[in-house]
Amino acid sequence: MRTFTLPGTDITAPNVVLGLMRIADKTDDEVRELVRTARDAGIDFLDHADIYGPTLHACERRFAEALRLSPSERDAVTIQTKAGIVKDGPYFDFSYEHLVESVEGSLEALGTDHVDILLLHRPDALVEPDEVARAFDDLHAAGKVRYFGVSNHTPRQIDLLKKSVTQPLVANQLQLSITHSPTIAQGVASNMVGLEQSITIDGGGIVDYCRLHDITIQAWSPFQAGFFDGVFLDSDRFPELNAVIDRLAAAYGVPAMAIATAWITRHPAQMQVVLGTTTPQRVADAALGSDVPLTRPEWYELFRAAGHRVP
Repeated sequence: MRTFTLPGTDITAPNVVLGLMRIADKTDDEVRELVRTARDAGIDFLDHADIYGPTLHACERRFAEALRLSPSERDAVTIQTKAGIVKDGPYFDFSYEHLVESVEGSLEALGTDHVDILLLHRPDALVEPDEVARAFDDLHAAGKVRYFGVSNHTPRQIDLLKKSVTQPLVANQLQLSITHSPTIAQGVASNMVGLEQSITIDGGGIVDYCRLHDITIQAWSPFQAGFFDGVFLDSDRFPELNAVIDRLAAAYGVPAMAIATAWITRHPAQMQVVLGTTTPQRVADAALGSDVPLTRPEWYELFRAAGHRVP
């Protein structure tokens, strides 16, 4: 498992993360096996959110009940959670009161006195940067949150937060897979008239922005074809892509899922891949992609096979 120091932090992070949004109905043994498999593969970075599960903090609580981490076991993992989405509505709430209340609920559910990283979970159109800054400062000063970041934010939305927020924003969690990669594809086709791929839709190049500002991109839904509309692996919708994936998997001696992971980890932005599966074998398979050294021709071949234009 390839690791790196997460910029802006003292966290040694793997480039593959275990997401725990689907564990609410899992037994203690199932949750423990999932986490144990991830740890055995070198994944000690765990991703949560207050809204994961059928009720508020359900998956965070399920995790804590199943693992019952000792203080030393807690210190051996990085725990990240998110706040800002209100399910009733739905709507978004980055107010001081909501962020602080959400973190307090996450700490109680997780059975810990701090989280390592807190992300703002999707942009709030009514955001007041001063309120976010006050919440971040108070949570950090109280030792309840070590570091902060965002999720699904554009460059300008991040700049707006930075108007008031003094804490470094260390991560931006974005949807990214070989087939769902507008943040990368639009730059490749820049300045091509009449081509939809060339249209800038994220406020001005979020991948480049994050690289310039030492913000680690965390790629969620790394195997989804689109927005929760099924995976591209072994899908009849993507025969050319799967043929390339299977050939490269055979050449590198890894499962197909590892190649899909490697397409993201190969990018020089030093991204993290956030796994959403609850199947231990899939976690182990995906983790093998951490170190697969795809060549430039192989990376671009996968990109083209996914349907993206390379001028």
